[in-house]
Amino acid sequence: MQKFVREKAVAAPLPLTNVDTDMIIPAQYMKALTRSGLGQHLFQALRFAGDGSERSDFILNQPACRAARILIADRNFGCGSSREHAVWALTDFGIRCIIAPSFGDIFAGNARKNGLLLIRLPDELCARLRDEIALAQYAPIEVDLEAEQIRLASGEAIDFQIDPDDRRILMEGHDDIARTLRHADAIARFEAAL
Repeated sequence: MQKFVREKAVAAPLPLTNVDTDMIIPAQYMKALTRSGLGQHLFQALRFAGDGSERSDFILNQPACRAARILIADRNFGCGSSREHAVWALTDFGIRCIIAPSFGDIFAGNARKNGLLLIRLPDELCARLRDEIALAQYAPIEVDLEAEQIRLASGEAIDFQIDPDDRRILMEGHDDIARTLRHADAIARFEAAL
């Protein structure tokens, strides 16, 4: 899992409530056994018309936001089914952080396990951020997990807090397996004694 300490990147506003995991990655694109390539189907119905052409009005298809690594979303992002593929599609596309008022519980657990930083901020602040990044013509913002701070192009700094364990896991870049393997010697001693 890729470490997350700080990320300076374009942030894309996504003012949609209740973005479910099927909207993030439709079920018909979940046939792959690897994470690679899922990003091309991220927000399939929002990004592409029925004939496969790009929808020019969708934010991630607009030139300023094609390289966005941060999403400023709305309430209940990642609700719905428990598909881990939704997080895989986001990270394969290049999204490293999502800022929103709330997230689906299972989605949040999958995000932590896959190195995707989720920041919860109040509704009004998320709405203001979406407006401000558009007004700043999508100038990069910086998300600093170590300092637990978001720095806007204007110079404004916004503090946030996340669970200390989630913060440590993301900053170390250790998934569940890597954390288990840190105890390999103790596990080996236990197995030998068994």
